[in-house]
Amino acid sequence: MEGVVKRNIARADPVVVDAFADPGVATVHEAQEQTGLLAARIVPVYPGARISGSAVTVKVPAGDNLMIHVAIEQCRPGDILVVSPDAPTEHGYLGELIATALSARGVRGFVIDGGVRDVAELREMGFPVWSSLVSALGTVKERLGDVNMPIECAGQRIEPGDVVVADDDGVVVVARANAGEVLVTCRGRMAKESASRARYASGELSLDVQGLRPALEEKGIRYLD
Repeated sequence: MEGVVKRNIARADPVVVDAFADPGVATVHEAQEQTGLLAARIVPVYPGARISGSAVTVKVPAGDNLMIHVAIEQCRPGDILVVSPDAPTEHGYLGELIATALSARGVRGFVIDGGVRDVAELREMGFPVWSSLVSALGTVKERLGDVNMPIECAGQRIEPGDVVVADDDGVVVVARANAGEVLVTCRGRMAKESASRARYASGELSLDVQGLRPALEEKGIRYLD
């Protein structure tokens, strides 16, 4: 399907969406049994950003960013634009001007399995972007794609309205229907990690905190003095 723009997509409870920024990518990934993580090539263009939001999905032709302009109209405050080119490309799909337009609509960030440019300006304006590369190679505006249809981005299927979490560790997606359950699991993991952190800080060994000694004995570990 090509040239489809779905309006008024369902999004998760904003309170739940916002709460996912606290645990961050690594904890969310572990909380949903190590699923949902976009490929490691998707990295922040500058460090320090930590966001969560609802996915507005965009399928674009290689080297063409027309549908990104179409998608801006469909964005609401709290969204994250997630873009998947239909073929490998080194074009820079987003720069300062599109980022300014997205920021004005309350969009929290931009994720693409492709290129972006104007990194210094993006950093200065504080607009978070995750991409697979940085490139000044310009795009055209000629061909249609889709907005708010299911996409595959960096190895993960993403539905419009899914929760996207992004920080210095990468990007992870949580299915909208599972968001509440995954958030509860995240909070449980965070509480457990807080307790473990206190034990580590007191000098306990991770072998004991994590109860690894019995498993080592079963595997036949030997210590030589």
